[in-house]
Amino acid sequence: MSKTLLIVEDDPGLQSQMRWCFGDDISVSVASDRESAIAMLRRHEPRVVTLDLGLPPDPGGATEGFALLDDILRLSPESKVVVVTGREDNENAVRAIGMGASDFYQKPLDADILTFVVNRAFRLAELERENRDLARRGNGTTIKGIVAASPQMLSVCRTIEKVAPADVTTLINGETGTGKELLARAIHDLSHRAEQPFAAINCAAIPENLLESELFGYEKGAFTGATQSKKGKIEMANGGTLFLDEIGDMPMSLQAKLLRFLQERIIDRVGSVRGIPVDVRVVCATHRNVEELIGSGDFREDLYYRLSEITIDVPALRERDGDAIVIAQSLLKGLANQMDRPQLAFTDDAIQAIQQHQWPGNVREMINKIKRATIMAEGKRVTADDLQLDCDQEPADNHVLNLRQVREEAERHAIAQALQSSHYNMARAARLLGITRPTLYNLTDKYGIATSAEVSNV
Repeated sequence: MSKTLLIVEDDPGLQSQMRWCFGDDISVSVASDRESAIAMLRRHEPRVVTLDLGLPPDPGGATEGFALLDDILRLSPESKVVVVTGREDNENAVRAIGMGASDFYQKPLDADILTFVVNRAFRLAELERENRDLARRGNGTTIKGIVAASPQMLSVCRTIEKVAPADVTTLINGETGTGKELLARAIHDLSHRAEQPFAAINCAAIPENLLESELFGYEKGAFTGATQSKKGKIEMANGGTLFLDEIGDMPMSLQAKLLRFLQERIIDRVGSVRGIPVDVRVVCATHRNVEELIGSGDFREDLYYRLSEITIDVPALRERDGDAIVIAQSLLKGLANQMDRPQLAFTDDAIQAIQQHQWPGNVREMINKIKRATIMAEGKRVTADDLQLDCDQEPADNHVLNLRQVREEAERHAIAQALQSSHYNMARAARLLGITRPTLYNLTDKYGIATSAEVSNV
């Protein structure tokens, strides 16, 4: 990792002294006020910033320094900020650390101590980068059973990691086959209930007349055939997690009883007159639009609000950028090893077909296709025919794989946005983009972008 340091200091003498504290292995840039510091931050993306809180127009105070600290943490959250304070300014140092600064250094200047503090910040930045790289390897997520690399699914995984420790009722929405039960199990495994039972029940798979006894249990003699008492799924999950799959298909007659349990955490077995307290976390999932069910009168609105203290929307496979091929490769590796065919790999037309297919059945459909292909493939290559998928030789969206074109489109969009935000002031737009004004003129000429509002509106 390149060592880039930004020194923010309004005193020219101190600027010079601090610059010469560091060797040739550190690239040093200097700024004397908030505006120039933000420009340098955008242009050089420094790993470490030393920030003097006393900046103009408030050199005797700290308001401008704290405003800049907030800007740095927002614009470049991976940069480590070392706040420079006066010898008696402990209160501001503590406040800066609380805002997100990584360290502080007290004046007067001591070259050895300053070098030590800055090098420690570089080491911290490097360790955090290594941790991020490790987290991106493998499946791209730490959740067991979930293979993902797309920002959409990684965002879901981060949400799961945040929600799991909080003992709240969670509703997971998503199409069939998107992995809702795996996410529910992840919530359980990452919670303090991980060592306790995880009980799952599919509300759509059990007949209405049996679902109540499956959920709440029954007493001996409650009905014909009840020769002994039996615990229901809720009671069996005591201390752990109850997963109610396809909650949108729960009969209306049971919704009121489930609501009472969620409110009071007490269940009544079928045929019992005595309530049983139960400590259980509830996670639900459905592929149906519950709000539409409420509108049609098929689902209780009060129950919905009890179930959806936290709602997680799982994107369909076709909405996860790049995940289809990542999941397919992982499935092929696992299934091929199971079937003693470890050399199996996809042909180019198979990869193209996987990327083009819309996967209406999501991951469940993909498992079916790849399992069949693993069995049927001739030799060491799995083709699009083995997957029973059609492959267009020249897909319409093939241009997205052209890195140069993607980069040019991104540059064009960023330049246009910067010009509009700065009201076509070229100097301000260049600072926003972190480039020089001549470079901005070269880019506007290259892409034929209008440099005035009047021309752009023609």
